[in-house]
Amino acid sequence: MEVVHTLLSLGASLLSFVFAAAVFRRYAARPTRKHLLVWGIALVFYGIGTACEVVTSVWGFHPLVLKVWYLFGAILVAAWLGQGTIFLLAPDRWVRLTTVLLIAASLFAAWAVAVAEVDLYYYTMSMELSGRAFTTTWVRMITPFFNIYGTVALVGGALYSAWLFWLKRVWPYRMLGNLLIATGALAPAIGGTLSRLGLPGLYVGEFIGVCLMYLGFVLATASTTGSLVHAVAES
Repeated sequence: MEVVHTLLSLGASLLSFVFAAAVFRRYAARPTRKHLLVWGIALVFYGIGTACEVVTSVWGFHPLVLKVWYLFGAILVAAWLGQGTIFLLAPDRWVRLTTVLLIAASLFAAWAVAVAEVDLYYYTMSMELSGRAFTTTWVRMITPFFNIYGTVALVGGALYSAWLFWLKRVWPYRMLGNLLIATGALAPAIGGTLSRLGLPGLYVGEFIGVCLMYLGFVLATASTTGSLVHAVAES
């Protein structure tokens, strides 16, 4: 099972970086599309988080790897994916306000994770990355705020776009693409919930999540040089 987990994390990490490169290429072609830059950065966070799982599986548990994984994989990735959708769909004033707040919150999270203490027993005995390894328990309490914000923004934006495409009866492949993005965004969250309940699912959820989001992105941007919900932005 450990080998399967490692392969799933490796696949998720590699695909995240490939996905990020594709998004950055689109941004380079259209620098005014700032949401693509934000999505690309978030996908790099996704790749870093899953890469930490590979490192832990192969070389064992280390507190530094835990902190990198927790910051980028458990805290930042969902929020910044959601922020990309805010950049695309929200008014400029709201974009500026939420970006300033998210940057400040991210810097605070980075400080909190950096100074958090790790359970020595967990350090010596565990091969698993989990927030339960922190003895500074309040660090784990800030995570849901990032995840709820990001999930609501990303999933909500994708579902809203799919609904508009369905209403207009146009570009059915884009409607499907947005539905896949919404499903993919939920997959890691569902996997993480199962993991906290002591059930398998985190590694599968991460791999399926990035696969679905990538496929959804390809469908949603087919025949355009735009973005995840390019047609919505121009409607």
